[in-house]
Amino acid sequence: MKKHSLVIHGGAGTLVKGLMTPEKEEEYKAALNEALEKGYAILENDGSAMDAIETAVNYLEDSPLFNAGKGSVFTNDGTHEMDAAIMDGKNLKAGAVSLITGISNPITLARDVMEKSDHVFLAGDGAMRFAKSLNYKLESPEYFYDEHRYQQWQNIKDSDTFELDHSMKKEGKFGTVGAVACDKNGNIAGATSTGGMTNKKWGRIGDSPMIGSGTYANNKTCAVSCTGSGEFFIRGVVAYDVSCLMEYKGMTLEEAASEVINKRVLEIGGDGGLIAVDANGNIAMPFNTEGMYRAFKTSEGKKEIDIYKI
Repeated sequence: MKKHSLVIHGGAGTLVKGLMTPEKEEEYKAALNEALEKGYAILENDGSAMDAIETAVNYLEDSPLFNAGKGSVFTNDGTHEMDAAIMDGKNLKAGAVSLITGISNPITLARDVMEKSDHVFLAGDGAMRFAKSLNYKLESPEYFYDEHRYQQWQNIKDSDTFELDHSMKKEGKFGTVGAVACDKNGNIAGATSTGGMTNKKWGRIGDSPMIGSGTYANNKTCAVSCTGSGEFFIRGVVAYDVSCLMEYKGMTLEEAASEVINKRVLEIGGDGGLIAVDANGNIAMPFNTEGMYRAFKTSEGKKEIDIYKI
């Protein structure tokens, strides 16, 4: 059996040590730990990488602390539009959804697109009709209501400004959650879920649901989930770029991930981070911001939960 590992993230950004209360910091770390342990337990019990990442992301989607699922931010119209994508490195199958509302776990709907339709990417009304055909329960707007998120929106809703999750003075964060895993069979998978930008307009879609930009997985190279300034990650085809550097330049996972985040994304004006794993269970978690909510656990007994740069 190969080394197995799970890596998760809850977004990157201007997370400066000292700006967050110790209580809030512990709350985030506890949520990351719970998501990590739930997902890792599946790997430990001979489960698939796909099941592990879906379980971990589901937990983060159910937490109001993260901008995905229940904790999704408000759009300019006062609604919640969510995006998600998942990819299986074993066969390059993928599923993605965008501009969906009322779905508590968008990543599960993305997986259903992959497994129960002939398509990869469904959006808006069509994605909702697909969900209803599978008898998804639609949550009311109250389910997604969070006072902190509401106040963020109130502060800018009459302007043309948009914000990346909670941009309070120096505390700006790219609100995305994600997971990547390598199971005991050496299969890898990646998943990303997000509530997008506060006050976003016109059906804006970021990199998270775009296969190759915010999410990618291929057993030959790596599985990647990104968090950052979405427009730049789309233009840089960031997740696939990491895979390409490994496949065509022979870089290690660590080298490729660092090259993309610490050089290529910065060169075009973007910032953020990513988590990645290869088929040998190696992991990488580079970010070029002050912090990134992140955690990992491996079968070698290594485990870490961090927010700030070390």
